[in-house]
Amino acid sequence: MLAEADSRDPPAPPPPPPRKRKRAAPPPPSSPAPSDPEVLSSRVDLSSRPQLSISRGPIFVPASEASDYFKTDLVGVNRVGFRYVPAGINPPGHTLPCRTIESNPTAYRVSWEDRSPFITVTKDGLGLHGTTGFRSARCNAPMAQGKWYMEVKILRGGGEHHSENNRREGSHVRLGWGRREAPLNGPVGLDGYSYGYRDKTGDKVTLSRPRPYGRPFRTGDVVGMYISLPPRTPASKKAPHDPAHLKRERIPIDLKGQEMFEILEYPQSKEMIALMDYSAGKSTSSASVPSAPKKSSAGKMIPERSGGPSNPTKPTAVPLRPLPVLQGSRIAFFVNGESQGVAFQDLYDYLQLRQTETQRKKEKKRTREGVKEHRENPFNDGWLGYYPFISVFNDAIVRINPGPEFEFPPPNDIDALLDGTPCQDTERTWRPASERYAEFMSEQWALDELEEAEAKEDAVRAAATEKAEAAKRAEREKKKQAAEARKRAKLEAQQAMRGTPASSIDNDEQQQRAMTPGLAVALMSPGQPSPLRHGTTYEGEDENEGRSLSLEHGYVYSPAPTPASMGEVQGGQSGYNSEMEADIPPTEAPTPTPAPVQAFEYQSTDASYQA
Repeated sequence: MLAEADSRDPPAPPPPPPRKRKRAAPPPPSSPAPSDPEVLSSRVDLSSRPQLSISRGPIFVPASEASDYFKTDLVGVNRVGFRYVPAGINPPGHTLPCRTIESNPTAYRVSWEDRSPFITVTKDGLGLHGTTGFRSARCNAPMAQGKWYMEVKILRGGGEHHSENNRREGSHVRLGWGRREAPLNGPVGLDGYSYGYRDKTGDKVTLSRPRPYGRPFRTGDVVGMYISLPPRTPASKKAPHDPAHLKRERIPIDLKGQEMFEILEYPQSKEMIALMDYSAGKSTSSASVPSAPKKSSAGKMIPERSGGPSNPTKPTAVPLRPLPVLQGSRIAFFVNGESQGVAFQDLYDYLQLRQTETQRKKEKKRTREGVKEHRENPFNDGWLGYYPFISVFNDAIVRINPGPEFEFPPPNDIDALLDGTPCQDTERTWRPASERYAEFMSEQWALDELEEAEAKEDAVRAAATEKAEAAKRAEREKKKQAAEARKRAKLEAQQAMRGTPASSIDNDEQQQRAMTPGLAVALMSPGQPSPLRHGTTYEGEDENEGRSLSLEHGYVYSPAPTPASMGEVQGGQSGYNSEMEADIPPTEAPTPTPAPVQAFEYQSTDASYQA
């Protein structure tokens, strides 16, 4: 039994405790465009590309067999915080590589890029078909100022069920106006960035809070959409941080062989997000939200609509900037030519909120010189405004009509109708949305010219700065060479005073260190006192004569002091005096071995031996 126990293997040690794996750091955010698009920055890279005025895309792919609705390819669909605009190669002689171009059809329609990929479209860009839950699309030009009108015909909506599917919910439509920050993966009116009108109940909705408004609409109805915006105040040159300034932040890329501008989308502000936190529905005003601040369940305060400061008696955890509004702005809807009244008024301003000093400092730290990277744009890049915003649910189908001919044309003065004042025979005060496209593209091309002029000025300044830096580098190099020449001349002068040529200083110093290390140290340290400062100087005509004089007086010529020479010449000054010699037993001094030495001249500091 003992032998069997001894033959068994010892028990295995307990396994080590499992080590926690460190999660790898998330990769830095990159472009969401497929196929890793290449940044276009060099004229050499673009010389072989054609100079287009109309984009190559889109390529239409049928959603189903024999369908009139298509998916689009060869376009950069806006997603993950980025948006895309068709770009074309600039002709030679331009500083910037690309410019803004159009895509077919060149008219007011649904944007190929600015829509959810779950919405299929017709080739003319006027028909939209939903395939899943609420998804949205914007048109291809915003309304920044003025009065605009368009129609949308409901081909399938109002809860109608499609015969080819068994979905519990029918097809629904919401129509309205939204800003760039409004998400496309939800309906219009989801947050404070958009204002909508529901087909099911006729409610108006923003911040996901429906309010009673007008009559419901369904399949076959035509909904008119009207928006009135005040004139835009130009930015002041004395206020460099005014959000009304026009400035672009975009990077040209290659996307599947098509040049595109990739732009960082405007983010939602914390002030607008805070509006979603206030307690639901107590206001029946036609304004988008109550004008007075209300305490939220999260302890935050609703920012003031009027632009005034928050309640000073109850400080907020996070300071919120006031939300400016567009005074006098309004949105109204018509159903089959019948006005439903004013739905929303005093809309939130579509410009970005003014950056705080802290935000500007953070953005400045992130900027790296010479590196082309995306940055948040606190200014207007020309794409800000209110867009027609169409949302479809399940299999809903709509068709937009931007004009100029309408099925139910409104009166010439829509505002007078909304205000209840008599409509006089005046000229038309509003414009069809179809006129906005050509105006918008002219604005974009004017910005292209402005950017090109600024780029040329920047290139001239950069060249002047580089020339100045080159001159400074040349001056520093010249000073460095002059300092080295002075240092060399000084070294040669020192060697000349010691009687050693500057060219052979290295070899002579090495030989002296090898023969007499003490002497070499003394020569290389001129600031130290000589060990022979009490010796006597014997001057000869040459080296041999000086050596004979020293031998004649009984001294061996040596560069180092000896007890004999020091004691015999200096007497009481030497450390070896007559009284000390009496105590020292006489010994026979060794015969010194003469060594090849050089003649040196030693000058005594004792005045008694100067004569």
